[in-house]
Amino acid sequence: MSTSSTSQPGTTRRAAHERPAVEPVRHTKWALAVAFGLAGSVIVALIVMAFVWPIATADPRDLPIAVSGPAAQVDALETALGEKTDGLFAYTEVVDRDAAVAAIEDRSVYGAIVLGQVPEVLTAGAANVNVAQQLTSLAAQLQQQLAAQVAAAGGDASQVKVSVSDIVPLSADDPNGAGLAVASFPLVLGGMLGGILVALLVVGTWRRVTALVVYGVAAGLGVTAILQPWFGILQGDFLVNALAIGLAMFATAALIVGLNALIGRAGIAVGAIITILVANPISSATLPHQFLAGPWGDIGQFFVPGAASTLVRSLSYFPAADTSAQWLTLVAWAVAGLLLSILGHFRNQAPIHLPESEFEPIPAAAG
Repeated sequence: MSTSSTSQPGTTRRAAHERPAVEPVRHTKWALAVAFGLAGSVIVALIVMAFVWPIATADPRDLPIAVSGPAAQVDALETALGEKTDGLFAYTEVVDRDAAVAAIEDRSVYGAIVLGQVPEVLTAGAANVNVAQQLTSLAAQLQQQLAAQVAAAGGDASQVKVSVSDIVPLSADDPNGAGLAVASFPLVLGGMLGGILVALLVVGTWRRVTALVVYGVAAGLGVTAILQPWFGILQGDFLVNALAIGLAMFATAALIVGLNALIGRAGIAVGAIITILVANPISSATLPHQFLAGPWGDIGQFFVPGAASTLVRSLSYFPAADTSAQWLTLVAWAVAGLLLSILGHFRNQAPIHLPESEFEPIPAAAG
């Protein structure tokens, strides 16, 4: 004979009453809510200031250009332009047009003025579109000045013509240089994104290094494929461009991963501040670094965004330029990031020394 257990009504009622009560939602204190709102507004203001400040304080001065021609004409030109342009140009005298072209191609100067029997203004749209436009407008002023000199000497001023030649033009697919200028910011964000993902999702120092290398190679090839064969923004050797872009993104990512390994999650914020709020605004990706206030234009070239934008532009349009400083800068930041990761690894693996007990250990009981 089998028996079955039945629950009593009182037991059921007690079980229902014994269900855990839902904990009340804990609200943020009013003071903290206001403080967080103010902190967010301060952060936004700092970001806006960081991006607007370089443009708002830019001072077009000391832009290097080459000048060639008879000494008397060169001296007269420099004096006249110095009065009209208020120190905009810094002049480098060269022997002839070929030397001026060579100086443009190795990025020693942004353009040139060639005087003599056939006056000419040489520009380089690939160096900076705005500077090329300024030099083009300068050609009209130069023509008026030379025509006045010829007329004063009793010659035919109508025969004076100043031509303009773009020695290093931009790609036909990016005639205004907008794509080349805008491409620098996604490279910064790409490096940050890779670093944050590796720092948060990959565990283990050497696994993180491996992930960074894979990310740098894959991102360099992928981004270059978009910018070069797809949109035609970049020129030159595809693999060299991919190496430069991949190294730049690797360097930024390695810095974030290294800081995270060394000081924890706060390292991600520190890396983002260095990259976005400090390095990117002074990278001179859209204007000559000579235009930035004080020494900031030169300082910006020693950070990843500045070195990367200069390097990519040189590789695409100025193969004769010396790019060793940019390569060394990117390598230095990449190595620094890796060293920070290794230091963080050893810091986390350091043994913990517990204080010795004041009591003698209790001997084990004899078996």
